[in-house]
This record gives sequence, C-alpha cells and structure tokens, in this order.
Amino acid sequence: MNIDYRQLEQHAQNIRRNVIKMAVRAKSAHLGGVLSIVEILTVLYFQILKIDPQAAHDPDRDRLIFSKGHAGLALYAALVERGFAAEEILETFYKDDTMLTAHPTKDCMPGVETTTGSLGHGLPLGTGLAWAAKHDNQPFRTFVLMSDGECDGGSTWESILFAGHHQMDNLIAVVDYNKIQGFGRTAEVLNLEPFVKKWESFNWAVQEVDGHDLAKLQEVLSQVPFQTGKPSVVIAHTIKGKGTSLEDTLDSHYKIPPEYATDLH
Repeated sequence: MNIDYRQLEQHAQNIRRNVIKMAVRAKSAHLGGVLSIVEILTVLYFQILKIDPQAAHDPDRDRLIFSKGHAGLALYAALVERGFAAEEILETFYKDDTMLTAHPTKDCMPGVETTTGSLGHGLPLGTGLAWAAKHDNQPFRTFVLMSDGECDGGSTWESILFAGHHQMDNLIAVVDYNKIQGFGRTAEVLNLEPFVKKWESFNWAVQEVDGHDLAKLQEVLSQVPFQTGKPSVVIAHTIKGKGTSLEDTLDSHYKIPPEYATDLH
C-alpha cells in the first residue's frame, strides 16, 4: 500500500493548527496532552480505523473510545479533519449552549462514540464493547486511546486482566505515554515501569513506538492484532506539549494559552 506521508503530515498540521486556535479562543487548559496525541489520531483516522464519515453509525464500523477525555480538543479537530463535521463547529468550543464541551459527550458531534473524562473508564467501556462484539460475532474492532496517568487506576488493570484472560484480540489499547500527569512526573507520582512487562504478564501483545513518527505509527498500528488470541497495546512514547516552548513540562498541562501556545516551533 502506497502511503502519502506528506498528506498525512498536512492532516496532522491542520489538526494541530485547529487545536491551537480553539485553545487560544476559549482560554482552555490541557493543551499539553492534546498536542501529544495529534500524530496518533492522524494515523488512526486516516490509515487504520474502518470508518466512513457519511455513515457514522454503521454497525460494522471500528470504534475509537477516547478515554483521555480532557484532551477532547484533539478529538474534535481530528473528526473535522476526517470529514465528520464542518470546521465551523470548532468555533463553538467552550461557548454558551455549545455541544463541544471540555470533555466529549456521546454524539456531541458525529464520530464521538462515548462520553469520557473520568479517567480509568475508557478501557472498561472498550473492553465491554469488544467482549460483546466477540460474543455476537461482529466484525468491528475497538480501539481505546488512553493516558499514562489513568494507568494508575484499578479499573484499568481489572480491564487489562479481563481482556487478556478472554483472549480479546479485537481490542487495541493505545497509551499516550508522555510521562507527565496532573501532579508531576508519572515515574514520581506512581511509577508504571516495567510497563511493557506488566502488560505482557496480563496476556497482552505489546509494541512500543515513537508516538510522533507518522510512518512508525502507521507501521505498528497496521499490524494489529499483534498476536492471535491476545489483545494488543501500543505504548506510544510522546512529548507533552509537543511543538511549544513548554514541551515536557507540567506547566503544559495547566497553563492557559496564549501564554505559550502561539510560539509553536
């Protein structure tokens, strides 16, 4: 398959530009975790997910559960870039009576599959969807985009254990491993390492990847499931606040643009 990576890069730039505009206009926080997943969403929506913007509720479509709901800006911009809605809808973000709130709610715009925001709920939701699909012999796959911080939560690990035990190879988790969460470095708040070995011990097939490299993301994600009879997890090593002067800092989680968001490099 011939892949136009220049076109993929253009999609990523468009998404990045729109999230910056939205954040500056609304003076909203959490831009750091938004910018860390732009390339992941670009590859998922333009290369991996079996979806059709003209048939957003096709029962056979792949599902993407956007577990890190506080980064909803990225989801909205990616769906617009993929053609699920007109770009004008992004101008309503955070405004009175808008459907586009800080955390996505189901059907607030076409393509938003679930209401998310309470971290640790996304993988349980995705596991339930994938389990039902297996039970009913449905063809769709379920992808869950997670934060590393929510891997502190017990409900996440219950789901990891359940999915591995039931050999749910139609379930794919993608972890945005930017290594900073709400109160500091992930390694200091609650160390996840050895992260790969923990997933493997729960009977998951694991791949690591540079979460900002479009070609490597496409190569890895196109291989799912990595192993028959096992759910797959992609641990994407990313940089919080990618492209700003506050890359890899806790400030990128909380500071309100335009303090720093307009100095993209």
